[in-house]
Amino acid sequence: MNDLQCLKVLSRFIIENSLVATNNSGTNFFMKNLFFIALMPLLHSLNTFEPDDIQGTWLTTGNNSAKVTIYRRDGKYYGKIAWLKVPTDNGMPKLDKHNPNPIHRKATLVGLTIINGFKWDASDQEWEGGTIYDPASGNSYSGNMQLQDINTLKVRGYIGISLIGRTEIWSRVP
Repeated sequence: MNDLQCLKVLSRFIIENSLVATNNSGTNFFMKNLFFIALMPLLHSLNTFEPDDIQGTWLTTGNNSAKVTIYRRDGKYYGKIAWLKVPTDNGMPKLDKHNPNPIHRKATLVGLTIINGFKWDASDQEWEGGTIYDPASGNSYSGNMQLQDINTLKVRGYIGISLIGRTEIWSRVP
């Protein structure tokens, strides 16, 4: 049984056994809720991830959605555009036309690395220290990524401090 299955079974048990009072005295209700509170750290520990859990292909959000394949190389994590919802402009493959470096403006978007150099931080349960490139603007941002569950990835790009930025939720592609 994996961690997610254990979490589901434990959650079902807690809901069925700790939120419903079985008598009018309130004693059982109090004891069951105390049991639930005592299990909170265990619930949190079951929702931990491994560094390579981020690897795979993810569907981005928005009108110009893309599929980004995240992979590990030399202990860091990177992501390339693998698919675009709208892959062409006037019948030609979309190019990185907003790149600040004119040499790179002729590169196609499919195959372009947009997630660069993220490292796993086990204590924060997130990938951090990398950059995210936005081909729509040609800008690169500091960022972090965090799994909400095994199939949902929160991607945050920001300038300077994390408070000033944008968050997207990506879904794992089966």
